[in-house]
Amino acid sequence: MDLFYFVKTYSQAALFLLRFYVANVPLFNKITCKYGLFLCIFNIVISENAMIRLNLHPENPQLRHIRKAVTTLLDGGLIIYPTDTVYGLGCDMFNKRAMERIYQIKGKDKKALLSFICPDLKDIAKYARVSNPAYKIMRQLLPGPYTFILEATRDVPKILLEKRKTVGIRVPDNPVCHLLLEEFGKPIISTSARPFEGDLMNDPDDLYDTFKNFVDVFLDTGMGGLEPSTIIDMTTDEPVVLREGKGFDQL
Repeated sequence: MDLFYFVKTYSQAALFLLRFYVANVPLFNKITCKYGLFLCIFNIVISENAMIRLNLHPENPQLRHIRKAVTTLLDGGLIIYPTDTVYGLGCDMFNKRAMERIYQIKGKDKKALLSFICPDLKDIAKYARVSNPAYKIMRQLLPGPYTFILEATRDVPKILLEKRKTVGIRVPDNPVCHLLLEEFGKPIISTSARPFEGDLMNDPDDLYDTFKNFVDVFLDTGMGGLEPSTIIDMTTDEPVVLREGKGFDQL
């Protein structure tokens, strides 16, 4: 490697690391503690260019912006997108490297559950075993602000399971999600766009400032929600609410 290139590259890495540290000391400390200083520097270097922020109409999203996000997903990138609850952080759930980046950004152990979104109820059957009673309940509630815990099929990537036999699945009631899933043609990971155990974020400017060096595309439809989905375990004879969130009062 040319000496000048080496010095230039790692000087840029150090600069990005310093800027990130000043802005996010707790976040920096947790990343460096959990994954190591080298990994933190590496991820900042490869994300040198700030993420692309695309302003979308919330009800009639521009197709060209959706297709930009789809191209990013197909290339193994990460996106932030609106849902019917909070802004989601997502990727192609069949791309292992993209999944690894999600775990790094969220500071999550791979044993932690990550959900994914599907376009409609019929697609869920490919990735989860749904009993007749469960299907009747889900048909009444979907699309909507609910995450259903179901027994996974073999079509679910192993990285999503990690010694677990269940998976979380959503069908959001959101035009951007619908068009994004239609154009992409595959499920998309859905985890709240917030750093580690931090508070939920709904201000687009805050989301941009927090994730601009870690995420590739931001589908911005304005202020988001602050109430997460209601989580319902459908693996037992009777549904069990694991988390009360948006839509709970409609159950």
